[in-house]
Amino acid sequence: QVQLVESGGGLVQAGGSLRLSCAASGRIPSINVMGWYRQAPGKQRELVATITSVGRTNYADSVKGRFTISRDNAKNTVSLQMNSLKPEDTAVYYCTMNTWWGQGTQVTVSS
Repeated sequence: QVQLVESGGGLVQAGGSLRLSCAASGRIPSINVMGWYRQAPGKQRELVATITSVGRTNYADSVKGRFTISRDNAKNTVSLQMNSLKPEDTAVYYCTMNTWWGQGTQVTVSS
């Protein structure tokens, strides 16, 4: 069992930045993929970015060039630096590790 706890969400104006963090605890598999997904009101949950244990990253086209995912394997954490935020980035952001999910953190971008 793995527990994931997100932090760093909040309210920001368009063009601003936020950094999300997620800490994993429990029986963490040595090989894993960590990532971020998001769900906006009335929309399906969608991939934002993922990063493998060896640092290979993958981004949704909508966030490429604006968001950066990173991880610290020693601390079992993953972060998402979000720059040039847009109102359409407003959503609940979820941290994932393999099949485990965090509770989510709200990100609201005002225009």
